[in-house]
Amino acid sequence: MQSPEAGTAVSPTQIHLALAAFADEVVGTLARLFAYVGVLALFAILAVAALGQLPNLRDDDPADKPGWSVAGRSHPAFALSRPDSSEKTISYLILRHPEGGRRDVMRWAGEANRPVAELEIYREGGEFDVARPATADLAVQMGLGAATPLEQAGLIDTKFGPVALFRPTGAAEGSQACLGYLKRSEEPPLQISGFTCQGETLPARRTAIACTLNRLTLLASGNEPKLAELFAHAELRRSGCAPAGSSDWLLGAANAQLRGAL
Repeated sequence: MQSPEAGTAVSPTQIHLALAAFADEVVGTLARLFAYVGVLALFAILAVAALGQLPNLRDDDPADKPGWSVAGRSHPAFALSRPDSSEKTISYLILRHPEGGRRDVMRWAGEANRPVAELEIYREGGEFDVARPATADLAVQMGLGAATPLEQAGLIDTKFGPVALFRPTGAAEGSQACLGYLKRSEEPPLQISGFTCQGETLPARRTAIACTLNRLTLLASGNEPKLAELFAHAELRRSGCAPAGSSDWLLGAANAQLRGAL
């Protein structure tokens, strides 16, 4: 008759088999764990790579958006009446924007074809940014950086009404700095701007700008009756090119009130 201990004895073979099964289970668990971690790492790498492409995609959007282009087949819509025989127009450039904007740009050159004056008539379209300071574009027109600060240099009276004048901040009264100008119309949405480097003194440059604007005429309004109406009313206020000191051209009282940086 066997004792109870003898009936429950475990042989060494059974122990080895149990240890082997346990080892296999541990190895299998570790393998599944490594595979799970590997999949997570792969997803993390793919996510980082996708996020890294987002700045490039954002940078590509502005480049793909169409902007201003030269309209070679368009005809000039503006001109200057009674041109001075000494003037030389080096270019009449027309730019169009897909969202409806149009820029008519006239430039004049002096010695060595160096630009000495510019006149731009900008008919605004959907591309017009109301938040962008108008003087930023004016500084670029004048050959300065967009961040160049400008200060007001008074007003002149023209057939389009008062026109604001600008010059680089800190420019001395008698300096040779070019003088910019800007006139906006809400109806029709129109902006007339430009600059002149003509004249030895500030009053002479003011007179040159006023004379240019008073001589600006409309050749064709296209399908813009309000533009034709604007110029028709302006012609009623038109006067000749007066001397620099004429009170008809310069709003002297306003000039003293409009100094300061923008």
